[in-house]
This record gives sequence, structure tokens and C-alpha cells, in this order.
Amino acid sequence: MAALLRTSVFLGGLFLLACGSREAAVVSIALHPSNPNIVYVATNEAVHKTRDGGATWEQFQAFTARRVTTLAIDPKLPATVYAGTMGDAIYKSPDGGQHWLPHNVGLKEHVSFVNEIIFHPDNTELMYLATTVGAFVSKNGGREWEERMAGMKEVHIVTCITMDHQHPRVLYAGTTGGTYRSEDGGTTWQKKNNGLIPDDVLNAAMALGVNMLAVDPRHSDIVYAATTKGLFRSTNRADYWEQIGQNLANQFISTLALHPTDPNIVYIGGPEGILKTADGGKTWQAHNRGLTTMNVRTISLSPSDPQLLYLGTNGSGLYRSTNGGAQWTPIPLTSHAQAAPAP
Repeated sequence: MAALLRTSVFLGGLFLLACGSREAAVVSIALHPSNPNIVYVATNEAVHKTRDGGATWEQFQAFTARRVTTLAIDPKLPATVYAGTMGDAIYKSPDGGQHWLPHNVGLKEHVSFVNEIIFHPDNTELMYLATTVGAFVSKNGGREWEERMAGMKEVHIVTCITMDHQHPRVLYAGTTGGTYRSEDGGTTWQKKNNGLIPDDVLNAAMALGVNMLAVDPRHSDIVYAATTKGLFRSTNRADYWEQIGQNLANQFISTLALHPTDPNIVYIGGPEGILKTADGGKTWQAHNRGLTTMNVRTISLSPSDPQLLYLGTNGSGLYRSTNGGAQWTPIPLTSHAQAAPAP
């Protein structure tokens, strides 16, 4: 379809899809934790990998008949890559994408859409999923999964999930009904919508969807929420939210990225491109130079080089910036050698 409106990330991040090739819609980007030249990209057609900063690409197309919706690299074992799909749950590659195996025990009969995959920072065998039927945990690298929804009585669609890496038992989940916090590794959840959306408004259909959550890596009391109705920040672990960027022309925020060492620098993206703040959200500047499509779907900041960013669009593919978003360069995915199909 030429224009499918995404009302929230739980529909797979499909919003305002532009006319053109399905390869022009980049749905997920995973950056190697220490080698900035290695990048994985999922489009509506396939998973792509570069080992040379985008000069050449491999394509992995045969491991699932379903569309890949999210990618994640094991931060401790970066040759291990996970792919969440639409309708086919989770696949795992132990060898940098050359072979993919289903890791769906506990998922395959339930999960229709995987929205996000995260890892415990010290024990990456411990993983969490956000899916359209709830939150799940695996304690053995994805081989088996268990649902973790205690306390999420109002909603089952979990759109995103993130972790406080300074206190890894603290998790935050975004849903179509606001945000939840867990302080026991996902065993139980508490609703945390104070300042985000009133309960009476929340009862309205599609009143607010949380598209992405992020915990400040240096000050973990600070949490950001990118939503369908604006950007919110909490300074007390989601006990209370305040909206920032109220003057932004478009309040649909699809994605965000936090600088790893400077808490004042935040990037957000949406239907009107990329915005950056260098003063903690007081002022915002557009950073769209070089983009031919403003409809930004996802943005990733390199863990090893905070000046290096990649973004995916719903219309003109993948872009890279090497100067903190001041200039973007298109990175074609079409000139690649196709990898052998996985057995």
C-alpha cells in the first residue's frame, strides 16, 4: 500500500509509507557495539549487513517467510544477532547472519509481532521482548520464552521495552496504554502514567501510544518517552512525566536516541525529519540536510563513536551522518552481493 498510516509502533512501525520500493522502508538498524563498520539493516524485504561502513552489503533473505520487524546484536557476543518478525516470532544467528535458526519455544503459538529485543548488560543470555501480546523473558539466549505481564491488566500490546543498565532489574515498558515500570526484572509491573495521560483520556481509542523509551545512560533517574502525542521526560524513574518540546510542529515522535556521555544531547525523529537538542530539550534544531524523505522511522547512534549516526526512512532508505546529524548521506542497499540462503 502506498500510504498506510501507523497509529502506533505496535502495528509494526508502519506509518505514512511512501510510494516506491519496499527496500526504501528501513524498519530497524543494529550497530555493532565496538566496530562502527558493521551494521545490520532490516527493510520490508530482507536483512542486510555491511562490514565496511556501507560500501558493500550482504543480503539474508531466506531465513523467514515473514517480514523482519526488529534487529538486535548481543553486546557481549556481537557475532550473535537476533531478528524479530511479523508472524514468525524470533530468529537467531550465531555467525553474523550467515545462518538463522528459529528460537520460538513459548512464543510461536502466541506472538504475532515482535517490536523490540533487549539484553541484560552483564548476562546477555537474559533477554526481554516487547510484542503485540505482551512482554516475554528468556534466560537461555532465546531458546525458551516466558510471558511476563503481571500488573499489565489494562493492555497486552507492548510497543517497546528498555532497561536501566545501572540497575538492570529495573525495566520500563511502553504500551498502547502508556508506560509501566518493573523493579524485579519484569516479574511484576506498575503503571506509570502520571503526567503522561489522564486515565479518563486513556480510555479513548488510540489516545496515546508509546513508540520508544530510553533511560539516560549517565543519570538513570531520567527516562524519555517518544509517543504519538509528544516527547516526555521523567526525572524520577517515571513516577511523573513532563512534556518537553511542546512547540515542535509535529508531536508524533517515532524514534529517539540519547548521546552516551552528554545528557543534554537528544535526537528525535518523526514524519518531519530529525530534530536535535543540545540543551536538554529547551530548544530544538532541525537536522535534515541531505535527506530526501523527512519521514524518519528509526535512528541509531554508534556506541563507539557518538558523532556517527544512522537513520532509516519510510521512503528513501538508509542514511548516515558522521558529524552528529549536521549532514546526512544516503547509503544505498541495492549494490550488494547476496549471501547464500540459510539451510
